[in-house]
Amino acid sequence: MEKDSSMSSLTRFWFIVTMLVGTFTMSISQSSLSTAYPTLMNYFGVSADTIQWLTTGFMIVMCITMPISPWLLNNMSFKKLFIGALLLFDVGTLIIFYGSSFLIVMLGRVMEAAAVGVLFPSYQTVLLEITPEKKRGTIMGVAGLVMGSALACGPIISGIFLKFTTWRGLFVFFMVVITIILGLSFFVMRDVMPRIETKLDWLSIFYSLGLVGLLYVITEIGKSGTDWLILGIILLISIIMLALFVHRQLTIPDPLLDLWVMKSFNYDLAVLLTGFSYISLIVVTIIFPLYYQGVLHVSPFISGMALVPGATFLSILNPLTGTLADKIGFKPTMLIGMTMIVLGWGLLSILTISDIWIMIGIAMLIEGGNAFVMMPAVTLGANSLPNPLISHGTAVITTVRQVLGSTGVAVATLVLVDFTKHASLSGKSLVMANQFGFHAVYWTFFGIAVIGFIIALLIKNTQNDSE
Repeated sequence: MEKDSSMSSLTRFWFIVTMLVGTFTMSISQSSLSTAYPTLMNYFGVSADTIQWLTTGFMIVMCITMPISPWLLNNMSFKKLFIGALLLFDVGTLIIFYGSSFLIVMLGRVMEAAAVGVLFPSYQTVLLEITPEKKRGTIMGVAGLVMGSALACGPIISGIFLKFTTWRGLFVFFMVVITIILGLSFFVMRDVMPRIETKLDWLSIFYSLGLVGLLYVITEIGKSGTDWLILGIILLISIIMLALFVHRQLTIPDPLLDLWVMKSFNYDLAVLLTGFSYISLIVVTIIFPLYYQGVLHVSPFISGMALVPGATFLSILNPLTGTLADKIGFKPTMLIGMTMIVLGWGLLSILTISDIWIMIGIAMLIEGGNAFVMMPAVTLGANSLPNPLISHGTAVITTVRQVLGSTGVAVATLVLVDFTKHASLSGKSLVMANQFGFHAVYWTFFGIAVIGFIIALLIKNTQNDSE
């Protein structure tokens, strides 16, 4: 079936706005519960290890559904796909709102995550499809509001709702916005993608479940009382399943996820660069509130509000950096961003900071750098591929970014806990031990940022291969 390309400028505007607002709202839910953990632990009577699965499980389910998005785009009307994702998210949120037990709430989170996992790569593919290559940087800069700003805004919005309502109030907000977007979708969404119908490869889906085991091992590594034998077995099985998944995608005629996109070295560099940038962003949103509360001794509400300047700066820069990339090129833009990120982590590594305003300034530097890197890298990666492979390329980038982000959080947590414990056992005071642990985290991610800078130096500006 042919795509519907006959959109007026007004319809195109509302098409993009509806898609971005819907995806932005759904994306906020990924990181929104971190500030609500103590409240939810008390309400459901569960431990911290259990409650964190509301976020960890969300990320795992996202990773499982992301590889399916290219097949859905090829076999379904985008309008139906978008509306279906909104409905799934809305129903999941409704289940959470009425949930009387942790397991019911977890079911709702799984439904939300499945919707976000399908929509996250899809909206990027659609934007790239309907935008001329010369303007892709600008429009994907706007799309960066969804990817980066939503992650940064999640804890902030959650903190505000928790201060003035119960935890259920947050999900009322999600339902209201998504229901409005759902209503608009029936009028403004169009089927803009070409249809290439293929049979769904269920064996590939089964093999992709290896991601569940891999992410589970990553999240469990840093916890006390870890059963290393069980984790080792799970890791081995997961690696075998993922190896079978890769082999199958490279050998069957109609792969679920066309991994041949990775034969382009420039695309591979773009994948790594957007992943490294995402690691810095997600670690800042998780580690900085812990520093504010554990070292600077501010309230949870203040620690959440301290994220506002960085999130605002990121939101303002995203559209501007997209336009900049169109004008001066993607590589110079990304080098600016990686320089900001390296500088931010470097300052944290060498300074002992006791002023929250200095921390906020450094957070703005790192998050601002992310605006110069993440979406330009996605766009450059897409420009390295032929048009028919863009949906597969964005799905690979989004999945790898999510896995790297989860790994970054696990590494940050492991380093913080282990180095703080070691310093405490060596006789340091609690404050000094905390400082030692956080500095170990800062040095770790300074090293990762330097690697990202080197990747930005290696990457090349490219034209779309379809030309």
